[in-house]
Amino acid sequence: MRAMTAIAAAQGPRDAADEPVQVEYCGESFGVAPDDRFTIGRDADLSIDDNPFLHRRLLEVSRFEGLWLLSNVGSRLAVTVSDGGGRLQSWLAPGARLPLVFGRTTVVFTAGPTTYELSIHVAEPLFTETSSSPADGVTTVGEVTLIHSQRLMILALAEPMLQREGSGMGEIPTSAQAAARLGWGITRFNRKLDNVCDKLDRIGVRGLRGGLRAHATNRRIRLVEYAIAARIVTRDDLPLLDEGGDP
Repeated sequence: MRAMTAIAAAQGPRDAADEPVQVEYCGESFGVAPDDRFTIGRDADLSIDDNPFLHRRLLEVSRFEGLWLLSNVGSRLAVTVSDGGGRLQSWLAPGARLPLVFGRTTVVFTAGPTTYELSIHVAEPLFTETSSSPADGVTTVGEVTLIHSQRLMILALAEPMLQREGSGMGEIPTSAQAAARLGWGITRFNRKLDNVCDKLDRIGVRGLRGGLRAHATNRRIRLVEYAIAARIVTRDDLPLLDEGGDP
């Protein structure tokens, strides 16, 4: 993982507590005033990395007719957006925008080999989140149930992202690296990956299948983005990697 410090524009970070919207990244909060157009990217109000695969300006947070919006102002990269609990999710394509109606919105995107996560907090959200307890032994996503070994496979891919403190970035391992982390053979790992991608594709998760032109790297990236945003795996699950899995 490359060393990186999140910085704001030349004037430095705002006092986020005084603003109606806060963007949180790597333990720092940046306030967004109602008349601001707060940009996020490689060379923006929030400059998150010097990664050449990252747009100079990828995202913009602004207010329009009383509603806070998140806009994808890039030209190539799609962004995964979910509510704080991971129950609702959207794939924000270049040129698209989405209202920020929850108290906390999670944003995940990938540029080159690196995946990033940040969160946006709205002081007066239009909707209030409710919590629910998952069933024991399985993880249910929409109409899909994932068994323990399938979650382990996802966890091995998402481990670098989950290991960081708070929002930040991590690099996704190759299938061979993730298989070795689990003590599995590559054939078994790829079979689990195929099964999970097929299941999620059937319920409408985009980017996990694409025919002959699809690259294995791209679907691993998309799976990690979705799993983190939807809270299929969390930092609390990391000890499972050292406990082994079912056959």
